[in-house]
Amino acid sequence: MPDSQTFHSKVQGKTLIVMPSGSVSSLAGQYFKPELDDLLGRLNRPELKNVVLDLANVSYFGTIMLGTMHQLWKSVRDGGGKMALCNVSTVGREILRVSGVDTIWPVYSSPKEALDAVEEEEPGP
Repeated sequence: MPDSQTFHSKVQGKTLIVMPSGSVSSLAGQYFKPELDDLLGRLNRPELKNVVLDLANVSYFGTIMLGTMHQLWKSVRDGGGKMALCNVSTVGREILRVSGVDTIWPVYSSPKEALDAVEEEEPGP
């Protein structure tokens, strides 16, 4: 089992900012499942509603990471929140496009843009 943490996170407002580190392209799901379970548990707290996934330290990712993104998105969606991605590499954008999820998760250039987008309140009637 790897000694280092795969996902670093911090809270800003109602948003959990998740920053994968290292090589997530060859991850085996069982190695970081406890970390994913921890992130999902944190999203069950009423004070957290949204997720920003900052991929600045990830140039390439595979199906395990896409599955992780999907699980985070389902948790956020079920809680009425939003998820956005930022700092996605050119290769990462192509992976999202080929996977057909580029229309589900908006991609922003910076963490600030992504955070502003998910924290933006929906206009009332």
